[in-house]
Amino acid sequence: MLQTATKATVDFDPRDKHWHVRIQIGEEVIKRKLDSTDRDGDADKLKVQAGAAAKDEGYEVDPATVTINR
Repeated sequence: MLQTATKATVDFDPRDKHWHVRIQIGEEVIKRKLDSTDRDGDADKLKVQAGAAAKDEGYEVDPATVTINR
C-alpha cells in the first residue's frame, strides 16, 4: 500500500515551458517535471500526471488535494 501525500501543487514554469509538480509528504517535498508543455493544459490531465508522478515516487495523491497554479 502506498503512503498518501499531504498535497500536490502544479505550476507552469515559463522559463523551460513545462509544468512542474511539488508533492508534499509531511515536511518532505518532491519536485518533478511533467510531460505537458501546453500552458493552457487541461486541469484533469495535469492532475492525472501529478498522480502518476507521485505514484512513481511511491505515494498516492488524492486529486482533490492537487492545486493548479496558472
